[in-house]
Amino acid sequence: MMLEVKINKAFGNFNLNVDFRVEKGIIGILGPSGCGKSLTLQAIAGLLKPDKGKIAIGGRTLFDTENNTNVPTRKRKVGYVFQNYALFPHLTVLENVNFGLEHLSKQEKKEKVAAIINTVQLQGLENRFPIQLSGGQQQRVALARTLVTEPEILLLDEPFSALDQHVKKRLELELLDIIKQNFTGVVLFVTHNIEEAYRLCDYICLYDKGTNIQFGEKSEVLQRPTSKASAQIVGCENIFEINQAEKSSIVANGLKLQVNSVIQTEKKYVGIHSHDAIFTSNKYEDNTYQYKLNSIVNSIDRSIVSVSINELDFKVNVPKSQVTKILNENSYLYLPPDKLFLMH
Repeated sequence: MMLEVKINKAFGNFNLNVDFRVEKGIIGILGPSGCGKSLTLQAIAGLLKPDKGKIAIGGRTLFDTENNTNVPTRKRKVGYVFQNYALFPHLTVLENVNFGLEHLSKQEKKEKVAAIINTVQLQGLENRFPIQLSGGQQQRVALARTLVTEPEILLLDEPFSALDQHVKKRLELELLDIIKQNFTGVVLFVTHNIEEAYRLCDYICLYDKGTNIQFGEKSEVLQRPTSKASAQIVGCENIFEINQAEKSSIVANGLKLQVNSVIQTEKKYVGIHSHDAIFTSNKYEDNTYQYKLNSIVNSIDRSIVSVSINELDFKVNVPKSQVTKILNENSYLYLPPDKLFLMH
């Protein structure tokens, strides 16, 4: 079911201006805080009215300034799981899940609610209040309340931000399994964590300063960002300005690099991910340079090695257990041409 969003909304000096279409899967909306991710969800749900534009789901228009269409939130068939879950504190689990089903008969409500509570594994907790639940249980109540209404699209606004790190990954897998088993429509998943987006999503849509700047399959967006802003959002640590471009090579601060990409005049930057640069003892013909070691920063199982070539600082991600051996045995840094990407 196709979701079409093309909207504009001004907030003083900030302008939300997004334009995208998605047909299937879980789409991660990724970007820094304050870039318009949650505002987009609010507009789709009908909680925010754009100044102009159009929103449609499966050919059904929800909002269109040209035709003066603005379908009320309750009639949009949009499921929304808020960042803080937005459960009613004075209602039990059963009453929270029941809330959006006023139009059904008592028997229909009983059957639907029982089925969804079983699906999200909340049996035995029906009469508890939100304050008596763990963060993960509250999240499942919020998801159950959304799925029971049979929405055409599901909006998830940073659903894991309130959870402790040690339970987050387990709950991510639980949520993913529930959604894939019980929902076939488009899911928009807002996050500012690239690893979270990569684990859970099929596609990634990058946001910067109120605008969506890149959309595609998650591996393509991560490996081949198309702009400097995109590269920074996905965590690329090696981005350099291009001083000169030739047929199949570029020069950055005097460092000549062969590239596999077609060089276009509007490309201004070259980048390589820290895990794609390689320490080697072999002097390859292209893109292999002696380096100066600057620093080593260790994490739990990886090390970030900072080196300089022609006064350009490169960060290289290597296994922590091998960092001493790697540096003792390898005098060169190799930058594979097929791992270099050009950006505007």
